Amino acid sequence: MSKLHRIRPSGWLDQFPAALRHVSLVRLVASVGAGGVLYLTPIVFHQEAFSAQAVTQGLALAALAGTLGRLLSGALVDRGLACSIPVLLAAVAIVLGDLRLAGTSSFAGYVQGQLMLGVAAGLYWPAIELAVPLGCSSGPAPIPSARGYALARSADAAGIATGALVGALLAAAGRLRGIYLVDSISALVLVVLLLRQPLPNPEPSATAAAAKTPWRHWLPPLLPVLAISLLATSLPVLMQSALPLDLVRGGLERAAMPESLGALLVGIQLGLLVLIQWPVGQALARRPIAHGLGLSLACFAAGTVLLAFSALTRQGLWLVLLAQLPLALGAAAFLPIATEAVIELSPPEHRGLAMALFSQCFALSALAAPLLAGLALDAQRHAGGFWIGMTLLCLAGLNLVRRLKPRQAAQA
Repeated sequence: MSKLHRIRPSGWLDQFPAALRHVSLVRLVASVGAGGVLYLTPIVFHQEAFSAQAVTQGLALAALAGTLGRLLSGALVDRGLACSIPVLLAAVAIVLGDLRLAGTSSFAGYVQGQLMLGVAAGLYWPAIELAVPLGCSSGPAPIPSARGYALARSADAAGIATGALVGALLAAAGRLRGIYLVDSISALVLVVLLLRQPLPNPEPSATAAAAKTPWRHWLPPLLPVLAISLLATSLPVLMQSALPLDLVRGGLERAAMPESLGALLVGIQLGLLVLIQWPVGQALARRPIAHGLGLSLACFAAGTVLLAFSALTRQGLWLVLLAQLPLALGAAAFLPIATEAVIELSPPEHRGLAMALFSQCFALSALAAPLLAGLALDAQRHAGGFWIGMTLLCLAGLNLVRRLKPRQAAQA
């Protein structure tokens, strides 16, 4: 081999195992496609004169399909199925769902497309999350899985922000349904990546021991993390749904603001998340999981209390803008550390199912949080009371953080 071929490009990514870098690349590609679809599908079908109830019904059915897909994916991975198989099946479902949504104006077609995308999300998440610690332990120089999740979540954040930006550009050009073409292309690139290099697989010894740890022994210690996750994952959802509506309606003293401002705030928070996800994840990877989850809840509490007080002043917009920093910091602290907490609190032979339960929190919060916020906003003229309620829930969640007891084997 020539000297030229032995030269290897240097950079900060070289500190990570090759398998983990591949997992992060797969997540980046998948997130680029999902970014536009995630944020702009409701607008696509709002333009088709769908009612808000019809749009949310499709989202609810997608969440239900995702629930079933997550449980199936997690259970199969625990039984020894290669992590690449659910992700490849998810890519197929993405393309089918995108084709249906891109070419339909009917409610039936919308529901069919949403069901396919829901199944895709359910199959994708448990397998791709479990691939991170497997990638961290591969190669001659293993690294802690917390550092691996910092890299993987940074890839997610960068991909989602890129996809949302591409979707915004397509909307400005009058080609909003082009988001489904971008999503399909991302899915096809994902297939090529996995066919060239599969994701790392669980050790056979772990799947052989699947009957050794009864669920009543490993599930109860996981419940506090699941409860914290259900609360924490609702905050980003509320920033996309309740906050824009709150701004349009106005507060006690804060004047009503244009609808475009809500989209701008979502963009600001996504941009902040891209900037801080990696340094925050890296810093917290060296600390116990309780530190990261506690910081996340404290930041969410600070952000929501600023939103509550913004309703009480005519200069409330500045408090809303200020709130974006602790809210982004809370998300950056939560995303990698909560996933690491699931790894530490679950036995290796049940981590697929544990990841499935964890990812269910995202689906449930995406379904329930906007509905509860809508009821609260309809019950009063402003959202100040609702944001104070979220602040109190985040502070109460700190008690759950104290109950976390990582498994000794994971800590070692």
